[in-house]
Amino acid sequence: MADFGEILRTIGDFGLFQKLVTFGLCFPNLILPFHLASLIFIQSDPKRHCNTDWILRVGSNLSTEEQLNLTVPRQQNGAYSMCLMYAPVDWDIETIREHGLNQTTECQKGWVYDQTLYDFDLVCGNANVVGLAQTVFMAGILLGSLLFGPFAESFGRKRATQIPMVMMLIFTLTTGLSPNFYLYLSSQFAVGIAYGGFRINCIVLATEWVGVTRRSYASCLSQTFAGVGQCLLACMIFFIRDWRIVQFVMAAPTAVVAVYIWFIPESARWLLDRGRTQEAKELIFRVAAINKHTIPDAMLEKVMLEIRGKGGILVLFRSPVLRMYFLTISLAWFSLNLSYYCLSFNVGNFGLDIFLTQLMFGITEIPGPILCIFILEYIGRKISLMSILLTGGLTCILLGFGLPAS
Repeated sequence: MADFGEILRTIGDFGLFQKLVTFGLCFPNLILPFHLASLIFIQSDPKRHCNTDWILRVGSNLSTEEQLNLTVPRQQNGAYSMCLMYAPVDWDIETIREHGLNQTTECQKGWVYDQTLYDFDLVCGNANVVGLAQTVFMAGILLGSLLFGPFAESFGRKRATQIPMVMMLIFTLTTGLSPNFYLYLSSQFAVGIAYGGFRINCIVLATEWVGVTRRSYASCLSQTFAGVGQCLLACMIFFIRDWRIVQFVMAAPTAVVAVYIWFIPESARWLLDRGRTQEAKELIFRVAAINKHTIPDAMLEKVMLEIRGKGGILVLFRSPVLRMYFLTISLAWFSLNLSYYCLSFNVGNFGLDIFLTQLMFGITEIPGPILCIFILEYIGRKISLMSILLTGGLTCILLGFGLPAS
């Protein structure tokens, strides 16, 4: 029986066209990790002390060190307290120096941070709100996956990658301009929707143009780009300590992607499934020309008659075998994402410098997808998936025993 794979083999299953499309769809994964920047900023525990500028009204010539000595208590290790201050008094500076201040209170006028803009003040008594920001972002990814999955089936893979990228550009800028935490949450929710929608459909669109023998390249390279993006994220937030500026910086490459993504063609496989045979035929001939191949009209017509209108998501549930595969892979994806994002969102709790930890986190992501390309090609999908899941699960269990409770 003829199938679309036969067309791909004839026109080139990983020719120049597929390489350009794969790169164009994988490149945005270099940017996607940047959207974790603000979450890393708000979930880390920056060096800080209470804002005690009140004392400058009575002692305007005080140095920073003198101000802190008079207004901020010290912890047992000798460092200044990050969550307490001495209560303001209506004394002159000489009386304060002579008698000192003893009554402590929580920070009343916010905090002063060391090298980092941290304007939502999600520290000390407000630290429990950090989990809300992470939950909202993940809820957006979940909703985006649920919305743009069926959307791709009904309106095409092309639209399901274009719309999320435009959304991402708009709400990345909105996040950077957020005047308060509530608008920030709303913007991050919308970014999460776009993140989830693009992440799943860019791989679908790329793999539907690549032949079986090279399909692992399309899926694994996207993850490699994501690992490199994690490393770039660490470098970017190290040199740009203002997370708002980070939002605007990453909006620039997002805008470039939002423009060129409109020129990436639709999946011919999807067009055939929807009965749009003329569009699919023109597109296949164009791809064959780019790859410097030819395809006989007779073979193309034969394949089109065989596969037209046979697709659709219901096929997954009609076939017992496909249904079992679908449910198994869904459970695997749930487990993988749960462990991955738990580690990703807790990079600030490993006890090391937040920037160094983020860089290490990104570096460890790069060799895995590259190795997977060869594992998938030479060992096969089933054994690869089983071994990697077992290794990852065992590692997470060992981490649970090895890491101290926070």
